Amino acid sequence: MWPLDPSRKEVLRFAVSCRVLTLVLQALFNAIIPDHHAEAFSPPRFTPSGSVDQIVEGLLGGLSHWDAEHFLFIAERGYLYEHNFAFFPGFPLALLVGAELLRPLWPLLNLRSRLLISVALLNSLFSVLAAVALHDLGCLVLRCPRQAFYGALLFCLSPANVFLAAGYSEALFALLTFSAMGQLERGRSWTSGLLFALATGVRSNGLVNIGFLVYSQCQGFMFSPMVLNPLRALLKLMGSVFLSVFALGLPFALFQYYGYTQFCLSGSVRPIPEPLRQLAVDKGYRTVEGNEPPWCSWELPLIYSYIQDIYWNVGFLRYYELKQVPNFLLATPMAILVAGATWTYVTTHPWLCVTLGMQRSKNSKTPEKPERGFLGPPVFVYLVHAAVLALFGGLCMHVQVLTRFLGSSTPLVYWFPAYLLHNQEPLLRSLETVPWKPRVGDSLPGQMVPRNSIMELLYNWKTCSLVTRCILGYFLSYWLLGLLLHCNFLPWT
Repeated sequence: MWPLDPSRKEVLRFAVSCRVLTLVLQALFNAIIPDHHAEAFSPPRFTPSGSVDQIVEGLLGGLSHWDAEHFLFIAERGYLYEHNFAFFPGFPLALLVGAELLRPLWPLLNLRSRLLISVALLNSLFSVLAAVALHDLGCLVLRCPRQAFYGALLFCLSPANVFLAAGYSEALFALLTFSAMGQLERGRSWTSGLLFALATGVRSNGLVNIGFLVYSQCQGFMFSPMVLNPLRALLKLMGSVFLSVFALGLPFALFQYYGYTQFCLSGSVRPIPEPLRQLAVDKGYRTVEGNEPPWCSWELPLIYSYIQDIYWNVGFLRYYELKQVPNFLLATPMAILVAGATWTYVTTHPWLCVTLGMQRSKNSKTPEKPERGFLGPPVFVYLVHAAVLALFGGLCMHVQVLTRFLGSSTPLVYWFPAYLLHNQEPLLRSLETVPWKPRVGDSLPGQMVPRNSIMELLYNWKTCSLVTRCILGYFLSYWLLGLLLHCNFLPWT
């Protein structure tokens, strides 16, 4: 997929190490700490469970808590309840594929156990590949190998780590999104559009990625040489924008239509096992066997909007209550990260931001050399994307999800800390002056290998600057606390 140059290879090694450590720690925490009795979705299980199934549950059960139970239920039973439609089908389909590949083990493992193993293996694979894709994207956008390298290493220690490992769709979404961005930077708009469309089938915020395709097309139109027929060029641009909106919106529209056929059209009733029907009665879940829901009569019947409104109470400033202060505090570091990145970039390039990154060089014969790294002009569209997501998440969503929401959607939350480390950490600058050393063993003759700069900083924690301690302290504390709390049904982001 990507040529393994030395820095990519080091990113790959570190990502694999972090994934293995994550799985080990979640199993340990889940074993030694009793689960909290949370009021979370917990459907009955009536599939026989053998000794091997119990071992799998003991080792990987921490990955199935909170919303992960919804994804596992959908993969196993389909969309039986109305609120299941808050979770898009891309990840459950991936789990089903993984479970089918493990089908030869069916005499030993029931379907749930195979799904749990699929969660562990697939999300480990997705997050490792996402780290490599982020490094690849960073090299293309930042044009600064050091900052791209640091950003990818920070992704391996992401504050959203537990959600990249558990049965959530964040890891798959990050892989598809970062890969799509990389393809767009290479000028492969069709491949990028396909990957963005797949990402929309995984998470609803994939719709926001339409902005990348539209911005790229508008930028191409603005910077293209003068043509004889500008009207034709404008019509071509409008056609491209329409195709982008259609392609990325299609997975969302098809999923909404599927929900409509299940709840609003007669003849779509399917049999529901009695234990699941009784659960619906006890908990007040709506099934296809119930009365027609009110959203069916809307002019635009969107089941997703209805669920977010009625089930999750998502809406503008609805979460702004005194009792939610702890959740706001949990989300504050990520919000500060995006706000700091926005302020730094805007104050450095005010005219670039005013012109939406469309400014031309004042002297076309001797164009200015573009700035590299986080403050380079290509970062502008990623900054806008992150700021929009942060603003929407802070005003309209359950604010504690801001950490995983941004941690799996935008590279900016890794590039900005990488920029700060690169420019403000004296120890890191001194390490950069030391040439990379050849690796002993499996490397090619003469191949040079980068130092894992993040680990070097951790080894020299006491001599690090305050900025470095704040960044690494935030990343590492959320990386570890997420595993400790989430895997035992304790509240987390």
